Amino acid sequence: MTTSLVTGANRGIGLELVKQLKQRKHKVTAVCRKTSAELDALGVEVVSGIDVGKPGAEAQLGERCGVELLDWVIANAGVLSDESIDQLDFAAVEQQFQVNALGVLRTVYALLPRLHEGSKLALITSRMGSVADNGSGGYYGYRMSKAALNAAGKSLAIDLKSRGIAVALLHPGFVRTQMTGGQGGVEPQQAAAQLLERIDQLTLATSGTFWHANGEVLPW
Repeated sequence: MTTSLVTGANRGIGLELVKQLKQRKHKVTAVCRKTSAELDALGVEVVSGIDVGKPGAEAQLGERCGVELLDWVIANAGVLSDESIDQLDFAAVEQQFQVNALGVLRTVYALLPRLHEGSKLALITSRMGSVADNGSGGYYGYRMSKAALNAAGKSLAIDLKSRGIAVALLHPGFVRTQMTGGQGGVEPQQAAAQLLERIDQLTLATSGTFWHANGEVLPW
């Protein structure tokens, strides 16, 4: 049985990933800050009270997520706020760095002892972290934090290749979730299905690539 762990699992894309992984007969650990009725109803292992955006979360993850080896880790937890150059909220910018960039690094650091040759690590990022693709500006905290995540993901792909661990950087699309205010042209079910297809196809040869969930390779 494939063992998988998903962060940010209580709603949106994370919740749908957990649903579809369970349908695939994976043994799933769902990590979140606060659980939801929808997540609890799935019958998977739920580890709540973990805020990856807080220093020390790596110790909590290591202590509370068991010792079983993991085949897939999907670092999905993220936050989004909109800052313009005329209305900068530095606390919001910092929070996005803590969750979107450092939170992923904390997750990987905590779970690294449980990854093995053949494990796959999927980092849910955004094309808004692409410098080359930025044609509209704004969203300073989100863009900067996702660009930082992309840089970390590329380094992880290099550093973990000798251990046989492949890393994917995945943009799910503009998904209709609570985080996007119910906007977006992609439903969570479709986004999750496409993300899982990308992870299915991930190999060491393609590790470190920045993909759209639809399979398009995105520019850095």
